[in-house]
Amino acid sequence: MIFRILNAFLLLSIAVHAFYLPGVAPTSYQPGDAVELFVNHITPTVPYDSHDEKRYLYSYDYYNPKFHFCEPEGGRKRQSESLGSVIFGDRIYNSPFHLEMLKNTTCNILCTSKVPQKDTEFFSKAIRTGFQYNWLIDGLPVARNMEDSKTETTYYSSGFALGLVDEDNVAHPYNNFNLFVEYHLREDGNYRVVGVTVYPESLGYKSESEPKCDSPELEPVTFNAEGETKITYTYSVYWIPSDTVWATRWDKYLHVYDPKIQWFSLLNFGFIVIVLSTILFNLLYHQLNKEIIKHNEINLDDDGIDDLGWKMVSGDVFRSPSNPMLLSVLLGSGAQLVLMAVVTCGFALLGLISPSNRGSLSTMVFVLYALFGFVGSFVSGTVYKFFDGQDWRVNMILTPILVPGLIFAAFILLNFSLIFVKSSGAVPIGTMLTIVAIWFVVSLPLSCLGSIFALRRKRIEPSCKVNQIARQIPHQPWCLRLPFLSLAAGIFPFGSIAIEMYFVYKSLWFSRIYYMFGFLFFCFLLMLATTLLVTLLVTYLILSNENYKWQWGSFIVGGGISFYVFVHAILLSKFQIRDLASIILYVGYSLLLSLGVGLMCGTVGFLGSMAFVLTIYKRIKTD
Repeated sequence: MIFRILNAFLLLSIAVHAFYLPGVAPTSYQPGDAVELFVNHITPTVPYDSHDEKRYLYSYDYYNPKFHFCEPEGGRKRQSESLGSVIFGDRIYNSPFHLEMLKNTTCNILCTSKVPQKDTEFFSKAIRTGFQYNWLIDGLPVARNMEDSKTETTYYSSGFALGLVDEDNVAHPYNNFNLFVEYHLREDGNYRVVGVTVYPESLGYKSESEPKCDSPELEPVTFNAEGETKITYTYSVYWIPSDTVWATRWDKYLHVYDPKIQWFSLLNFGFIVIVLSTILFNLLYHQLNKEIIKHNEINLDDDGIDDLGWKMVSGDVFRSPSNPMLLSVLLGSGAQLVLMAVVTCGFALLGLISPSNRGSLSTMVFVLYALFGFVGSFVSGTVYKFFDGQDWRVNMILTPILVPGLIFAAFILLNFSLIFVKSSGAVPIGTMLTIVAIWFVVSLPLSCLGSIFALRRKRIEPSCKVNQIARQIPHQPWCLRLPFLSLAAGIFPFGSIAIEMYFVYKSLWFSRIYYMFGFLFFCFLLMLATTLLVTLLVTYLILSNENYKWQWGSFIVGGGISFYVFVHAILLSKFQIRDLASIILYVGYSLLLSLGVGLMCGTVGFLGSMAFVLTIYKRIKTD
């Protein structure tokens, strides 16, 4: 899903941009060699000059018949893509553009397209709502040259708008594309592409056969209110020498948005973790030490024993919780997700995931999740055995099927929304079958192996014997009940990732390249650390009030962050979405993401509490 301590790690994050995976080899050219331009899907983005407040969150195929774009003479050909690339909606085809290395050309005619009246409304709406082109040259996105006003730096923003919207909210499609291709001359005489930018224009040519791209008198193309609209598409290519070497060509694209606020968030919650750690150390080390020593020194028959709080429930604290099977299965899946996220972010942080290899990040997420099925089942089986569970075969079956099955079912349902609106992001049935095949061939056998290892492993023995008759739990004040505790505890870990979640969501929904894995990695670690500390404190408070049902309590308290992640996505987001399919997609995937984060944090909270409970009850004397 993984991912420089302070300044040192910031420098490392800049350095790793130059690192590429083995196999992502550069392409060298000679003067006159053909350089292919591929077209990808039409994706939504945040419109800059739009008066239309609607937002759409699904993409369209570039050759969608309603756009009537120019097609290559030999017909369109689909390019091979990775599993992750397909899942995230990439649909890459060849194009009618002809580029030759070092050959400057101007006003080349692609074709004259005729857009029927029934499709002009669709096309103009796509322009007003911010849909954009996504082209590729030598693996690099064709980008706009942008300036970050906050950092006063320039960068390349991948993709560019379908057209412009004037002051009267009239849409004009871009039909002339000025491509500026940067190249680097190597010592061996070969040329390499190191950057591509575009300056699009909307030009209403008076002559379709001999368009004049440099004419200052041309008005923008306007869709006809009645009848079809003829659009003549042209392009120019300019080759620009550059000192940028191939290994660092992605530096211009990998822009860190608003680094000051991210550093502030990281340092702020790093300080909170230090404060929490200090408080807990003082409480759990000094206070507990005094309580344990005092307890062990007194006579257990002393009347003062009633005031000993958490020590009173030593005979019930290791009692099996309600529905131990479900809890152990959820914990196994949570451990699987945590490992997947940490390793993925770590690989991305170290530069082992190349942006040239489209879909590599999402492919790695899927593969690692399948491989860590072994760990998930091992954790699930170990915890279930600790709960004195007997149906280990059911545990073996449910762990690799329950949570992944629910995720896959939700994925299929959401995919129907994409199919309904004829989006290119709809995952084909062949890809679905491939995912299922990989799951059954790779993940299930590994999961079974993990369950067998857990079964053969010696059971983690409770520190105290369990009484035959359960102790009655005294009335709990409202402030120590699970709903309040989970909401109160979830605020702290959510604060550590709130800022980063905003940038992640913009990247996911509006086609921005996300490469701030240094911030993401450490925010993720802060989230887990804060969850652990807060859950330990809450577990101590629960036990001190003689409530021995800490198992589900620690899991739910640790997972309380999911509520805030979901609310942040739905209510506090600046994305204004009105299209029904987009709302379904946004709410559905936001819910899946929030539940996934809650599952990870809940698992960390439980495992930490389990180690805490085993440790403190091992040190006290019991009957």
